Amino acid sequence: MSPSRNRAAWLGSLLLAASAVAYSSAGFYTRLIEVDAWTLLFWRGLFGGLFLVGMVAVRERGRVVPAVRAIGRDGLLIALCSALATVCYLNAFRLSTVADVMVIDATIPFVTAGLAWLILGEREDRITLLATFAALAGVAVMAGPAIAGGRLLGDLLAFAMAVLMSLVLVLIRRNPGVSMVPAVALSAFLCSLIVLPFAQPLSISAENFGLLVLFGVSQFGLGLLLLALGTPLVSATRGALIGTLQTPLGVLWVWLAFSEAPGAATLIGGLVVMAAVVADVVLPRRRRHALATDGD
Repeated sequence: MSPSRNRAAWLGSLLLAASAVAYSSAGFYTRLIEVDAWTLLFWRGLFGGLFLVGMVAVRERGRVVPAVRAIGRDGLLIALCSALATVCYLNAFRLSTVADVMVIDATIPFVTAGLAWLILGEREDRITLLATFAALAGVAVMAGPAIAGGRLLGDLLAFAMAVLMSLVLVLIRRNPGVSMVPAVALSAFLCSLIVLPFAQPLSISAENFGLLVLFGVSQFGLGLLLLALGTPLVSATRGALIGTLQTPLGVLWVWLAFSEAPGAATLIGGLVVMAAVVADVVLPRRRRHALATDGD
Protein backbone atom coordinates (compact mmCIF):
# COMPACT_ATOMS: atom_id res chain seq x y z
CA MET A 1 0.00 0.00 0.00
CA SER A 2 1.36 3.43 -0.94
CA PRO A 3 2.09 5.94 1.89
CA SER A 4 -0.73 8.26 0.76
CA ARG A 5 -3.25 5.41 0.71
CA ASN A 6 -2.00 4.19 4.07
CA ARG A 7 -2.58 7.66 5.56
CA ALA A 8 -6.05 7.75 4.02
CA ALA A 9 -6.86 4.34 5.49
CA TRP A 10 -5.75 5.47 8.95
CA LEU A 11 -7.82 8.64 8.67
CA GLY A 12 -10.84 6.67 7.49
CA SER A 13 -10.44 4.19 10.36
CA LEU A 14 -10.25 7.02 12.90
CA LEU A 15 -13.33 8.73 11.44
CA LEU A 16 -15.30 5.48 11.51
CA ALA A 17 -14.18 4.72 15.06
CA ALA A 18 -15.39 8.19 16.06
CA SER A 19 -18.67 7.45 14.27
CA ALA A 20 -19.05 4.27 16.32
CA VAL A 21 -18.43 6.26 19.51
CA ALA A 22 -21.17 8.71 18.52
CA TYR A 23 -23.63 5.95 17.62
CA SER A 24 -22.87 4.06 20.83
CA SER A 25 -24.40 6.86 22.95
CA ALA A 26 -27.92 5.86 21.83
CA GLY A 27 -28.58 3.79 24.95
CA PHE A 28 -27.36 6.62 27.17
CA TYR A 29 -29.73 9.16 25.61
CA THR A 30 -32.74 6.84 25.47
CA ARG A 31 -32.40 6.29 29.21
CA LEU A 32 -32.44 10.04 29.84
CA ILE A 33 -35.20 11.10 27.43
CA GLU A 34 -38.68 10.18 28.63
CA VAL A 35 -40.66 10.06 25.38
CA ASP A 36 -42.02 7.22 23.26
CA ALA A 37 -39.77 5.63 20.66
CA TRP A 38 -41.54 7.12 17.60
CA THR A 39 -41.37 10.67 18.95
CA LEU A 40 -37.73 10.09 19.86
CA LEU A 41 -36.96 8.98 16.30
CA PHE A 42 -38.84 11.92 14.80
CA TRP A 43 -36.89 14.58 16.70
CA ARG A 44 -33.60 12.71 16.37
CA GLY A 45 -34.00 12.61 12.59
CA LEU A 46 -35.06 16.24 12.37
CA PHE A 47 -32.23 17.65 14.47
CA GLY A 48 -29.70 15.27 12.94
CA GLY A 49 -30.79 16.33 9.46
CA LEU A 50 -30.58 20.04 10.30
CA PHE A 51 -27.07 19.54 11.68
CA LEU A 52 -25.99 17.72 8.53
CA VAL A 53 -27.49 20.37 6.24
CA GLY A 54 -25.52 22.95 8.20
CA MET A 55 -22.34 20.95 7.66
CA VAL A 56 -23.07 20.68 3.92
CA ALA A 57 -23.58 24.46 3.77
CA VAL A 58 -20.23 25.04 5.50
CA ARG A 59 -18.31 22.50 3.39
CA GLU A 60 -19.85 23.65 0.11
CA ARG A 61 -19.81 27.38 0.95
CA GLY A 62 -23.57 27.69 0.82
CA ARG A 63 -24.06 25.69 -2.39
CA VAL A 64 -26.39 23.14 -0.80
CA VAL A 65 -28.64 22.47 -3.81
CA PRO A 66 -25.77 21.59 -6.22
CA ALA A 67 -24.30 19.34 -3.52
CA VAL A 68 -27.60 17.48 -3.21
CA ARG A 69 -27.86 17.10 -6.99
CA ALA A 70 -24.33 15.70 -7.15
CA ILE A 71 -25.22 12.62 -5.08
CA GLY A 72 -27.06 11.08 -8.04
CA ARG A 73 -29.10 7.89 -7.94
CA ASP A 74 -26.69 6.16 -5.58
CA GLY A 75 -27.08 9.00 -3.11
CA LEU A 76 -30.87 8.78 -3.21
CA LEU A 77 -30.64 5.03 -2.70
CA ILE A 78 -28.28 5.58 0.25
CA ALA A 79 -30.81 7.97 1.81
CA LEU A 80 -33.68 5.52 1.37
CA CYS A 81 -31.75 2.47 2.62
CA SER A 82 -30.37 4.30 5.64
CA ALA A 83 -33.81 5.55 6.70
CA LEU A 84 -35.45 2.14 6.23
CA ALA A 85 -32.61 0.47 8.16
CA THR A 86 -33.31 2.74 11.14
CA VAL A 87 -37.00 1.85 11.14
CA CYS A 88 -36.26 -1.89 10.76
CA TYR A 89 -33.79 -1.69 13.64
CA LEU A 90 -36.33 -0.17 16.02
CA ASN A 91 -39.05 -2.66 15.16
CA ALA A 92 -36.64 -5.59 15.35
CA PHE A 93 -36.05 -4.74 19.01
CA ARG A 94 -39.80 -4.68 19.55
CA LEU A 95 -40.44 -8.05 17.90
CA SER A 96 -37.34 -10.07 18.80
CA THR A 97 -34.84 -10.40 21.63
CA VAL A 98 -32.09 -7.84 22.12
CA ALA A 99 -29.56 -10.67 21.92
CA ASP A 100 -30.81 -11.82 18.51
CA VAL A 101 -30.68 -8.30 17.12
CA MET A 102 -27.15 -7.77 18.47
CA VAL A 103 -25.86 -10.94 16.85
CA ILE A 104 -27.55 -10.23 13.52
CA ASP A 105 -26.21 -6.67 13.61
CA ALA A 106 -22.71 -8.11 14.01
CA THR A 107 -23.09 -9.96 10.69
CA ILE A 108 -23.03 -6.65 8.78
CA PRO A 109 -19.30 -6.98 7.93
CA PHE A 110 -19.94 -10.39 6.32
CA VAL A 111 -22.92 -9.10 4.33
CA THR A 112 -20.87 -6.05 3.34
CA ALA A 113 -17.97 -8.23 2.18
CA GLY A 114 -20.33 -10.20 -0.07
CA LEU A 115 -21.98 -7.10 -1.54
CA ALA A 116 -18.61 -5.36 -2.01
CA TRP A 117 -17.36 -8.36 -3.97
CA LEU A 118 -20.53 -8.56 -6.10
CA ILE A 119 -20.93 -4.83 -6.76
CA LEU A 120 -17.39 -3.46 -6.57
CA GLY A 121 -15.19 -6.48 -7.21
CA GLU A 122 -13.53 -5.62 -3.88
CA ARG A 123 -11.99 -8.65 -2.20
CA GLU A 124 -11.07 -8.33 1.44
CA ASP A 125 -7.76 -9.53 2.87
CA ARG A 126 -7.47 -12.37 5.37
CA ILE A 127 -6.68 -10.18 8.36
CA THR A 128 -9.89 -8.19 8.04
CA LEU A 129 -11.95 -11.34 7.43
CA LEU A 130 -10.44 -13.06 10.48
CA ALA A 131 -11.01 -9.93 12.55
CA THR A 132 -14.62 -9.91 11.38
CA PHE A 133 -15.08 -13.51 12.53
CA ALA A 134 -13.55 -12.58 15.88
CA ALA A 135 -15.85 -9.56 16.28
CA LEU A 136 -18.91 -11.69 15.50
CA ALA A 137 -17.75 -14.24 18.09
CA GLY A 138 -17.31 -11.44 20.63
CA VAL A 139 -20.84 -10.16 20.08
CA ALA A 140 -22.17 -13.72 20.31
CA VAL A 141 -20.43 -14.10 23.70
CA MET A 142 -21.98 -10.81 24.86
CA ALA A 143 -25.45 -11.88 23.76
CA GLY A 144 -25.14 -15.56 24.71
CA PRO A 145 -26.71 -15.42 28.20
CA ALA A 146 -29.77 -13.58 26.85
CA ILE A 147 -30.48 -15.73 23.80
CA ALA A 148 -33.75 -17.52 24.43
CA GLY A 149 -35.32 -17.99 21.01
CA GLY A 150 -36.26 -14.79 19.23
CA ARG A 151 -39.26 -14.33 16.97
CA LEU A 152 -39.02 -14.85 13.23
CA LEU A 153 -40.44 -11.49 12.12
CA GLY A 154 -38.14 -9.53 14.42
CA ASP A 155 -35.12 -11.50 13.24
CA LEU A 156 -36.10 -10.92 9.61
CA LEU A 157 -36.35 -7.18 10.24
CA ALA A 158 -32.92 -7.23 11.90
CA PHE A 159 -31.46 -9.05 8.90
CA ALA A 160 -33.15 -6.54 6.55
CA MET A 161 -31.46 -3.79 8.55
CA ALA A 162 -28.10 -5.54 8.15
CA VAL A 163 -28.52 -5.83 4.37
CA LEU A 164 -29.65 -2.21 4.04
CA MET A 165 -26.74 -0.84 6.07
CA SER A 166 -24.29 -3.01 4.14
CA LEU A 167 -25.67 -1.60 0.90
CA VAL A 168 -25.25 1.94 2.28
CA LEU A 169 -21.57 1.28 3.01
CA VAL A 170 -20.93 -0.26 -0.41
CA LEU A 171 -22.68 2.56 -2.29
CA ILE A 172 -20.72 5.21 -0.40
CA ARG A 173 -17.54 3.28 -1.19
CA ARG A 174 -18.54 3.11 -4.88
CA ASN A 175 -18.55 6.92 -5.09
CA PRO A 176 -15.29 7.99 -3.43
CA GLY A 177 -15.18 11.27 -5.33
CA VAL A 178 -18.68 12.40 -4.34
CA SER A 179 -19.56 13.70 -0.88
CA MET A 180 -22.48 11.66 0.43
CA VAL A 181 -23.08 13.94 3.41
CA PRO A 182 -26.16 15.37 1.62
CA ALA A 183 -27.40 11.80 1.14
CA VAL A 184 -27.21 10.96 4.84
CA ALA A 185 -28.85 14.32 5.63
CA LEU A 186 -31.75 13.31 3.40
CA SER A 187 -31.90 9.95 5.17
CA ALA A 188 -32.28 11.69 8.53
CA PHE A 189 -35.21 13.79 7.29
CA LEU A 190 -36.75 10.78 5.57
CA CYS A 191 -36.60 8.83 8.81
CA SER A 192 -38.55 11.62 10.52
CA LEU A 193 -41.18 11.56 7.78
CA ILE A 194 -41.58 7.79 8.02
CA VAL A 195 -42.22 7.81 11.77
CA LEU A 196 -44.28 11.05 11.89
CA PRO A 197 -47.70 9.30 11.65
CA PHE A 198 -46.86 7.37 14.84
CA ALA A 199 -45.11 10.18 16.76
CA GLN A 200 -46.38 12.92 19.07
CA PRO A 201 -43.79 15.64 18.48
CA LEU A 202 -45.66 18.36 20.43
CA SER A 203 -45.98 16.33 23.62
CA ILE A 204 -42.37 16.79 24.82
CA SER A 205 -41.24 18.90 27.77
CA ALA A 206 -38.70 21.72 27.62
CA GLU A 207 -36.10 19.54 29.36
CA ASN A 208 -36.60 16.67 26.93
CA PHE A 209 -36.44 19.11 24.01
CA GLY A 210 -32.89 20.11 24.93
CA LEU A 211 -31.86 16.47 25.30
CA LEU A 212 -33.44 15.65 21.93
CA VAL A 213 -31.36 18.39 20.30
CA LEU A 214 -28.20 16.87 21.78
CA PHE A 215 -29.32 13.37 20.79
CA GLY A 216 -30.04 14.34 17.21
CA VAL A 217 -26.82 16.31 16.76
CA SER A 218 -24.20 14.38 18.76
CA GLN A 219 -25.46 10.83 18.25
CA PHE A 220 -27.30 10.66 14.94
CA GLY A 221 -26.07 13.65 12.95
CA LEU A 222 -22.43 13.39 13.98
CA GLY A 223 -22.47 9.61 13.59
CA LEU A 224 -23.82 9.86 10.04
CA LEU A 225 -21.38 12.66 9.14
CA LEU A 226 -18.33 10.70 10.27
CA LEU A 227 -19.66 7.57 8.56
CA ALA A 228 -20.07 9.41 5.25
CA LEU A 229 -16.58 10.93 5.50
CA GLY A 230 -14.72 7.82 6.65
CA THR A 231 -16.29 5.07 4.53
CA PRO A 232 -14.75 6.10 1.16
CA LEU A 233 -11.26 5.90 2.69
CA VAL A 234 -11.30 2.24 3.75
CA SER A 235 -12.64 -1.02 2.38
CA ALA A 236 -16.37 -1.50 2.84
CA THR A 237 -15.81 -4.55 5.05
CA ARG A 238 -13.35 -2.76 7.33
CA GLY A 239 -15.82 0.09 7.67
CA ALA A 240 -18.53 -2.33 8.78
CA LEU A 241 -16.11 -4.09 11.15
CA ILE A 242 -15.17 -0.84 12.89
CA GLY A 243 -18.89 -0.13 13.28
CA THR A 244 -19.23 -3.17 15.58
CA LEU A 245 -17.41 -1.12 18.23
CA GLN A 246 -20.69 0.62 19.05
CA THR A 247 -22.02 -2.53 20.75
CA PRO A 248 -19.44 -2.82 23.58
CA LEU A 249 -19.09 0.96 23.81
CA GLY A 250 -22.84 1.32 24.28
CA VAL A 251 -22.65 -1.05 27.24
CA LEU A 252 -19.72 0.95 28.64
CA TRP A 253 -21.54 4.31 28.60
CA VAL A 254 -24.60 2.88 30.36
CA TRP A 255 -22.30 1.27 32.93
CA LEU A 256 -20.49 4.54 33.63
CA ALA A 257 -23.61 6.75 33.63
CA PHE A 258 -26.15 4.53 35.37
CA SER A 259 -23.94 2.10 37.31
CA GLU A 260 -25.41 -0.88 35.47
CA ALA A 261 -22.48 -3.27 35.73
CA PRO A 262 -22.30 -5.71 32.79
CA GLY A 263 -21.87 -9.42 33.35
CA ALA A 264 -18.68 -11.36 32.75
CA ALA A 265 -19.83 -12.54 29.31
CA THR A 266 -20.53 -8.95 28.23
CA LEU A 267 -17.09 -7.80 29.38
CA ILE A 268 -15.27 -10.68 27.72
CA GLY A 269 -17.21 -10.37 24.47
CA GLY A 270 -16.71 -6.60 24.39
CA LEU A 271 -12.96 -6.98 24.83
CA VAL A 272 -12.89 -9.51 21.98
CA VAL A 273 -14.71 -7.07 19.67
CA MET A 274 -12.36 -4.21 20.54
CA ALA A 275 -9.28 -6.40 20.15
CA ALA A 276 -10.49 -7.58 16.73
CA VAL A 277 -10.95 -4.03 15.45
CA VAL A 278 -7.60 -2.84 16.81
CA ALA A 279 -5.82 -5.86 15.32
CA ASP A 280 -7.35 -5.23 11.91
CA VAL A 281 -6.22 -1.61 11.94
CA VAL A 282 -2.66 -2.04 13.23
CA LEU A 283 -1.50 -5.37 11.77
CA PRO A 284 0.69 -4.89 8.67
CA ARG A 285 -0.39 -6.09 5.24
CA ARG A 286 1.63 -7.18 2.28
CA ARG A 287 -1.05 -6.06 -0.06
CA ARG A 288 -4.47 -4.42 0.23
CA HIS A 289 -6.98 -5.00 -2.54
CA ALA A 290 -8.31 -1.74 -3.87
CA LEU A 291 -11.00 -0.51 -6.19
CA ALA A 292 -10.07 -0.05 -9.82
CA THR A 293 -11.10 3.59 -9.49
CA ASP A 294 -8.33 4.15 -6.94
CA GLY A 295 -5.84 4.15 -9.79
CA ASP A 296 -3.73 1.04 -9.09
